[in-house]
Formats: sequence, structure tokens, C-alpha cells
Amino acid sequence: MAEAPNLDGLPGAFRYTEAVESIGERRLRTLIDQGAIRPLARGLYRKGDWLGDEDLAEIAVKSRQATICLRSALARHDLIDDIPAVIDIAIPRGSWQPAIQPPVRWHHFDAATFDLGRQTVDIGTGHAIGLYSPERSIVDASRLRHREGPDMAIEALKRWLRSGGQPSTLLKFAQVFPRTLSFLRSALEVLL
Repeated sequence: MAEAPNLDGLPGAFRYTEAVESIGERRLRTLIDQGAIRPLARGLYRKGDWLGDEDLAEIAVKSRQATICLRSALARHDLIDDIPAVIDIAIPRGSWQPAIQPPVRWHHFDAATFDLGRQTVDIGTGHAIGLYSPERSIVDASRLRHREGPDMAIEALKRWLRSGGQPSTLLKFAQVFPRTLSFLRSALEVLL
């Protein structure tokens, strides 16, 4: 019986260069042939026994600033019923957009406000991906309602309020994005 390979020095998902530094190229090729390491994308691999979201792993490894936003963030926070067909990912405006295989819709947000409401989520690979808070996601859906439609923002706002969200917290957060304030105030007046 073959001994299980020791891959403790590698995260769940990793680049080719990380693997070569840790275990060497020859060992990497052998482990790929044995199925102990599996390719995710060009130059990107995962441990064979890792069970996680391969799409998020690829995005997180290729872009450290990648942040789940809009419809995808609202769905993760259970503020909408949608199961998005594509992953909405924000990166700071002017940042390099990596070529990736998963279905992603890239959004370029202002670098000055990019980190507001940004949290990180461990995806179990030794890497983390950004995720906007429920408040930031509602504000973004409101400010981009000309592209996303106003229904998504209203649905998310309703659910957020039902789950105990405080209007004052949302309005305080929205002050950084002044164009959303009148829409959110009007929506809150109707819903409350």
C-alpha cells in the first residue's frame, strides 16, 4: 500500500512555483500523476483531498484584492433568493484583472472606498477572499441600481431589516456614497 504524500507545507490551493519550492518539480509531477495533486487552472493546483469551492480558490490565489460583491455578496449573506450564475468580484479601479476560468463579472470600484465594509472569508485553502458586509452590499446594490435593477436592492434591504438591521447604521455607512442616500431614505420610509 502506497504511503500518503506529506503535503503539509502547501496550502489547499497553490501556484506551481509554491509547489516547486516546497516539494520540487519531479515530486509535483509524480503527485499529479497519482491524483494526490490536481490542476485547477494553468499554473494553479489543489490538494487531491481538498473539498472546497474551486472557483473561489482560483480567484483568491490569482487576485489578493478580489472581493465578493453585489448579487454574489447579497446571496452569501442570505439577503436575496438568487443563486447567481456568475460570481460578482470587485477589485480596485486600475488593478490588474487576472485571466481565470470561473464565470466572473468583474467590477472596478474606487480605490479610496474599496476597503470600506470589506471583510475576509477563509476558503479553506490557506487563502482568504474578500467579502463585502451586508451594509456595503446593500449600498452597492443601491448605487448601481441603474445596472442591477432597483428590485435587488429593495429585496436585500427588506431582508436585512427583518433580520435586525438598524437603519441608522446603514444610513451612516451610506454617507460615504452620497448618491445612494436619497434612494435609501425613501426606501426605508416606505418599508418602516
